Amino acid sequence: MRKGAVEFCVLAVLRLEDRYGLELARELAGEGGLLASEGTLYPLLNRLHAEGLVETYGVETQSGPPRRYYRITKSGERALDDFVPQWKTFRDAVDVTLGLGRKR
Repeated sequence: MRKGAVEFCVLAVLRLEDRYGLELARELAGEGGLLASEGTLYPLLNRLHAEGLVETYGVETQSGPPRRYYRITKSGERALDDFVPQWKTFRDAVDVTLGLGRKR
């Protein structure tokens, strides 16, 4: 369940601001443990890139190698916009099933 939702969490974070991988990993790990480890993030980012939902660019740094930044694409924006109502429906159904919400 987490795996399917995390990719949309990545897109949501990137919608706010471009991020480099480690920065993104730290943010998602801190948000209720959405990301188990940094090692799980890069395959996900590669998949999002292959699907055209994110794009990358390099930024030179003063100390160390260039950083690869990730940015959401228009397709990524549309995918995220499509996901939000589906997530709300799913979340509400789970809440009802667990006795956490009221059936309407």
